[in-house]
Amino acid sequence: MKRILLAILVIIIIILSVNHIMGQSSKLEVGDTIPTFILKDQNNNNFDIDSYRGKVPMVIYFYPKDDTPGCTKEACSFRDEFEAFTDLNVKVVGISSDDVASHKKFEEKYNLPFTLLADTKKKVRKLFGVPNSLMGLIPGRVTYVINKNGIIAHIFSSQFGAEEHITESLSILNTMEK
Repeated sequence: MKRILLAILVIIIIILSVNHIMGQSSKLEVGDTIPTFILKDQNNNNFDIDSYRGKVPMVIYFYPKDDTPGCTKEACSFRDEFEAFTDLNVKVVGISSDDVASHKKFEEKYNLPFTLLADTKKKVRKLFGVPNSLMGLIPGRVTYVINKNGIIAHIFSSQFGAEEHITESLSILNTMEK
């Protein structure tokens, strides 16, 4: 019986590992240009990243799911520090695989003043190469600080340090050339 359970466990680990590896595209690095994409925002409007590239610095953060404890803490921290971002003329964008309706509820419930994008097919997550965590079971939490030319200046990844994404972003943005 122990052998059967061990064999099943090994098979599950192998399947999860293969799915995790196969589901990842190449990962963007510091110095790379962010890819072009268009997604729907929480108001069901098209958001074209090229409308901002070359104009303003951006913070694009990928998070697992609307209205969950860590994601709410992260979004509310971005909200609470939003003035610091606007003072630096930075566009803040949150992206998850939730749909437009979920983003709208999340925005209204927590009075979020920034753009939330619905990446329901996880295409943009794959373009950036955002990894899953916990053996591929949970979408990763990764923040990209992007200069006004669309070049990645900093990447911060921490599944459980949700609030650190904001302090890391502001720290980097305060050292970037204006």
